[in-house]
Order: sequence, then C-alpha cells, then structure tokens
Amino acid sequence: MGRSQETSNKKEVKNKKDKKRKDKAKKKLIRKETGKSSFEDMIAYVDEYGKISSTPPDPARKIQVDSTGIELGATKNEPSQKEDFIRKGVVTFFNSSKGFGFIRDMENNQSVFVHANNLSEIIKENNIVTFEIGKGPKGLTALKVKLFKG
Repeated sequence: MGRSQETSNKKEVKNKKDKKRKDKAKKKLIRKETGKSSFEDMIAYVDEYGKISSTPPDPARKIQVDSTGIELGATKNEPSQKEDFIRKGVVTFFNSSKGFGFIRDMENNQSVFVHANNLSEIIKENNIVTFEIGKGPKGLTALKVKLFKG
C-alpha cells in the first residue's frame, strides 16, 4: 500500500508515536549528559516517622530491637489456669421479648452472647450470673446461665 491511501487518523497516530519516540531519545540523551542516572541518586531513605527522605538516617539514633520477643503468626489461645470452667459475669443487655442478650465476663471483660434457651433462671440487666462458655455459630456463647447467689 502506498502512503496515499493512509487516512488522517492513521497519520495522527503515526505522528504521535514518532514524537513520543523522539522525546524519549531526547530525555535519554539529557540524562546521559548530566550523569543523574547513578544508583546513589535513586536511593531513598525512610526516617523514624515514615517520611521518605534523600538523606541517610543518623546511626547514633539507631534503636536495637530484640527479635526473639517478636511472635510471628496468629496468637495462641492458652487454656485458663483454673480447672473450673464456670465463669462469673454481669448481664449488660438482655431483651426478654427477643430472647437474647450479652454477658460481660468479669475475669477478662469479654462480651459473651446468651440465648434464652441456655438460661436456667430468668435474668435481667445488671444481674451477676455464673455461666460456662461454649462455641456458637457466630462466636462465643454462654451456656448453663444461672443467677449468682453469694
């Protein structure tokens, strides 16, 4: 095909590609002349606040970290020290019409879901109760919930 059959759109695309190629070659020549392509000019440092800087950090301000104290991975749930699995807590919320609520464990301040089917006695908010913890479909559930008499 001869150049006479080129459309104006094809000519524009070709001209843009030629211009881009020439600009790239010009920039490369400028970089070569100024000598700014050294590795030291490309290095960036991060200071103690997380900001990127061109100056290296001060070795006098370096902090040594003990790597043996760092745990990798998920934390392991250690079993409780006590043999007794009965816990004590305060009822923070209970809706008797819907039949569920929450108990705040006194030992570790953990919120535990309670359902009306797991109640031995009727409970209200701010009651102190004893209960056992079990696994529910969405997390921890209080089982065998009784009012604390003591």
